[in-house]
Amino acid sequence: MPPETSDVDDACSVIDSLEQIGSQWRLIVLHDLQEGEKRFNELKRSTDASSRTLSRVLDDLQDLGFVNRRLEEDAPVATFYSLTPKGRSLCPVFDEIEEWADEWLEATPTGEDPASVATDGGAEGDSAGAGDGEK
Repeated sequence: MPPETSDVDDACSVIDSLEQIGSQWRLIVLHDLQEGEKRFNELKRSTDASSRTLSRVLDDLQDLGFVNRRLEEDAPVATFYSLTPKGRSLCPVFDEIEEWADEWLEATPTGEDPASVATDGGAEGDSAGAGDGEK
């Protein structure tokens, strides 16, 4: 059975979004700029990106409308970066990802339902070994 048009449209929206923000470095920079405006060297330090990578990523994010670039020409010359409204609109997405990671990655690295891990005490092998003696 072929997928419904709305399912295809939803998948395309996700794919289109990931093409814009989905690279590791873009996500790191966007997440880091949630804290506010930063100079290039501050971003370099906090993200651990090379100068070349960071420069390329910031240019891409600026071209895509996620990041503002502000040049301060006083001595010493400084370049500052901040999120645009489009970039700031991703803040709730990062919050949701963080909540998801706290629930699913740290508590249940094997992909078990966190609720079932909490009810069985989280002991390894409890659910697998529960029926061993009942043969």
